[in-house]
Amino acid sequence: MTADLPARLSSTYTRGIALPGSPVDEADAVYARALMRSQLRLALGTIAGFVLVVVALTLTIALAPEIGRVLVWGLPLSWLLQAYAFYPVILVFALLYLRTAARNERRYPALRDRE
Repeated sequence: MTADLPARLSSTYTRGIALPGSPVDEADAVYARALMRSQLRLALGTIAGFVLVVVALTLTIALAPEIGRVLVWGLPLSWLLQAYAFYPVILVFALLYLRTAARNERRYPALRDRE
């Protein structure tokens, strides 16, 4: 029954995860902190941009009453914008964040290996 099991990997194989008590290279620690700061800046910038766009859209709907007078399928356009316009905004910001975070993750090993 044990003959069917795949061979075990050596205990030194950690898939890039630092084990407790294992030595950590100072350069790796510096790059990891830099990556975390970069990802935090990206997250905060994405949140700020999203909030700015949502507030702008909400103010546009509130300050332009003629939008409410336009009917689409028997419903005021302002209602439809409030109900459905935010989903594409969420999708765009999510895709931008994902693409930029992946680029940051790809750049991290390249910077570490360059030394």
